[in-house]
Amino acid sequence: MNFGQVVTAMVTPFDKEGNIDYKLTENLIDYLLENGTDALVIAGTTGESPTLTTEEKLSLFEFVVKHVNGRVPVIAGTGGNNTASSVALTRKATLLGVNGIMAVTPYYNKPSQAGLIAHFTAIANATHLPVMLYNIPGRSVINMTAETTIELSKVKNIVSVKEASGDLEQMAAIIEATDSSFTLYSGDDQLTLPAMSIGADGIVSVSAHVIGNEIKEMVTHFINGRTKEAAKLHRELLPIMKGMFAAPNPTCVKAALGLKGIDVGGVRLPLVPLTDEEKEIVSQVMK
Repeated sequence: MNFGQVVTAMVTPFDKEGNIDYKLTENLIDYLLENGTDALVIAGTTGESPTLTTEEKLSLFEFVVKHVNGRVPVIAGTGGNNTASSVALTRKATLLGVNGIMAVTPYYNKPSQAGLIAHFTAIANATHLPVMLYNIPGRSVINMTAETTIELSKVKNIVSVKEASGDLEQMAAIIEATDSSFTLYSGDDQLTLPAMSIGADGIVSVSAHVIGNEIKEMVTHFINGRTKEAAKLHRELLPIMKGMFAAPNPTCVKAALGLKGIDVGGVRLPLVPLTDEEKEIVSQVMK
C-alpha cells in the first residue's frame, strides 16, 4: 500500500457549538486534495482525537471514506492507550472501508518495549488493512526504539511508521534494517527533507493544510535529484512550519486555514483559542 509522499493529518472541523461540521469537512477534504495531499489521516492528534468520542470517530471515518470516494487513501487513527478499545475501534473502522490504520504509541501508562510489541501486534491482527505505527515520545512519554519498530515490521500488515521522535539516527536505523517495502514518514514537518535525505518516504504533515503544494514541490524536487531547489524551498518554508506550532496543535493550523478562507471552526477544550500575540505570529508567517 503506497500512501504517497505528503500525507495530511487532517483537522476535524467543528461548528459554533463544538460539534463536527460535515459541510466544512467536505470543503476541507476537497481543498486538501486539490493542494498536494496524497493521503489523509483522520482522527489523529491533529484531528483532536482525545476529545472525539468513539461514535464521532466512526461517523467521521464513514463520512470521509464516502466523500473521498477512492481519490486518495483514507487512514483511520484508531490507536489509544487501551489495547482492547483500540482493537475494537480498528475492527469497526475496517468495516467502514478505510484504506489503512494508524496507531499511536500508548500514552500515560508507559508500557515497556515488549508491551508495545504486544499492543501493536494485537491491533494489526484485528484488521487485514495496512497499519502505520506512530511514535511520538513528546506526547506519549515513551520512545518506541528502532529495535521495536524493526521487530514489528515483521508483522505482515504493519507496513509503515510515522516517526515523530525527531531522531534522525533512529530513523536511519529503522530504514536500514527493515524491508524495502516498509515505509518511514517523518512526523515533524521541519524534518521532511533531512529525513528524506537518509531514505524516508515522505511526511505526515500538519503544515500541508496551508502549504501543501509547496511541500509537494519540495519533495518532488528532491526525488528528481534537484536537491538545491529542494533545500531552498525547505529553508523558505521553515518559518511557516514553525509558526504552525506556536500554540498547542491544531490551534494554529485551524487559525491559519481561517486566514486562507477555509473555515474549520475552533478547537475543543482543553485546547483554547489563540491569544492576540499567537494570532499575530500565525498572521505574520502566513503573509
